[in-house]
Amino acid sequence: MSLSNPLTRAQVAVALSGGVDSAVAAALLRDQGRRVVGVHLRLAAGGPGKDYLEALAQRLGIPWLEVDLKEDFSRQVLDYFAEEYSKGRTPNPCVRCNGAIKFGRLWQLLQEAGVPYLATGHYARLQGGGDGFPELHRAGDRTKDQSYFLQRLPRELLPHLLFPLGEMTKKEVRRRAQDLGLPQTATYRESQELCFIPRGRYQEFLRELCGSLGEPGDLVDGQGRVLGRHRGLEHYTVGQRRGLRVPAGEPYYVVEIQPETNRVVLGYQKELFSAGLRATGVNWLTDPPGGELTARAVIRYRHPGVEARLLLESPTAVQVIFDTPQSAVAPGQAVAFYQGDRLLGGGWIEERVR
Repeated sequence: MSLSNPLTRAQVAVALSGGVDSAVAAALLRDQGRRVVGVHLRLAAGGPGKDYLEALAQRLGIPWLEVDLKEDFSRQVLDYFAEEYSKGRTPNPCVRCNGAIKFGRLWQLLQEAGVPYLATGHYARLQGGGDGFPELHRAGDRTKDQSYFLQRLPRELLPHLLFPLGEMTKKEVRRRAQDLGLPQTATYRESQELCFIPRGRYQEFLRELCGSLGEPGDLVDGQGRVLGRHRGLEHYTVGQRRGLRVPAGEPYYVVEIQPETNRVVLGYQKELFSAGLRATGVNWLTDPPGGELTARAVIRYRHPGVEARLLLESPTAVQVIFDTPQSAVAPGQAVAFYQGDRLLGGGWIEERVR
C-alpha cells in the first residue's frame, strides 16, 4: 500500500481524528506557513463519517485523505487485546496502537510518500537532546499529559515528530477551536480510552472477541477456598473492589485472574501491594542504559508514579524495585519510566515482585 496525492507536496501530515485536538494542531501548523495535509486513519467500524471530515478539512483549509488500516489494526491491536485477556492479563491497546499503528504503520507510509514530518494532537513535548535525538517530555498541562501512551514510539522517529499542543491547556485549545469557527469540533466528545469499543458494550465486545471469557466460574481466596461465583472473567480486573458480591468483614479485591482454571482470586487490600515488578519488551527513547539506574515508574495511566531502582537484565528486560510498595500492579499493563519530565521509555509488566 502506498499514499499518493495530496501528500506529494506536503511538509507535515497531521493525524486527523476528527476531534478538537488534532484539528487545532493542524490549524497551528497551517498558520506557521507549513504545507499541511490531514490523514485520517480508519481503524475500526464507527468514528466520524467522511462528510464530517470533509467539512472539517474545508474549514481548516487543508487537503485530507483517509487511510484504511483496519486489517493492520485487527492484526496488531485486536488480536493482541484478545490474546492478553485470554491469558488473564490487563492489556493496554492504546499504548500498543500508538507504537504499531499511529506512529508505526502510518509513519512507514509517510516515508514512502516522502513526507518529512508527522504531527498529532497529543499533549506531550519534544525538547532538544545533546545526541541529535529530541527528548520526549510530559506536556505543559499535567492534567492532560499523554506522554505515557507514547512510550513505544521508535526513537528514530522523534526528529520527525511535532506536538503543537504540548504547551497548551485544554481550555486554550477549545477557545482556539471556537476562534477558528469549529464549533462542531470544539464540542466533539472526548476520545474514549478504547476507541474501537462502542460505549457501554465493553463486556459484550470481550465476549464476542474472546468467547470463553463469558463462562461463570469460582471466586477463590489465596488458598483456593471457594468464596462465591463470578459472572465471567471479562467483568474483572486486578485491583477491582466493586461488584464482587462476597460478604466479608473486610472488603475483598481482585488479586489475580486465572483463565486456565476460570477462577478469580480475591484477597484483602494488603495483598494487592507489590515491592516491584519485572518488565519485558522494553522500548528505550534514550540510549539503552547499562546496569542500574533510578527513575520514576508509572504503572498505569493517571498513576502518580513511584521512585524506583531499575535493574537491567538485558536491553529489553528490567526488574523494577519500588521505593514504596504499590497497589494493583497488573501483568500485561504498560509501565513507563521517567526522570523528571523526560520519558525514558517503557515496557510490558510481566509479573509483580511481592
